Amino acid sequence: MTGHNSGVAEGGIAADRLRSIIERVERLEEEKKALSGDIKDIFSEAKSAGFDVKIIKQIISLRKKDPAQVEEEETLFDIYRRALGV
Repeated sequence: MTGHNSGVAEGGIAADRLRSIIERVERLEEEKKALSGDIKDIFSEAKSAGFDVKIIKQIISLRKKDPAQVEEEETLFDIYRRALGV
């Protein structure tokens, strides 16, 4: 296949489009890696300032959830704790 379909590879695959998709994902993966490093640095900063990183991560997780879901989980947690005498 040649001519105006030169971006189409064997089997009718649009090679240029496929390459573009793959390259975009690769760029985002690099950005994600950099952001993960930034987040790790912030947690190190928090730890050196005397904060408990484990608790900070739990709070972040809670803030992502719907308030009704948090309330339900806390209620169940208390019920289970009382049932076990903890």
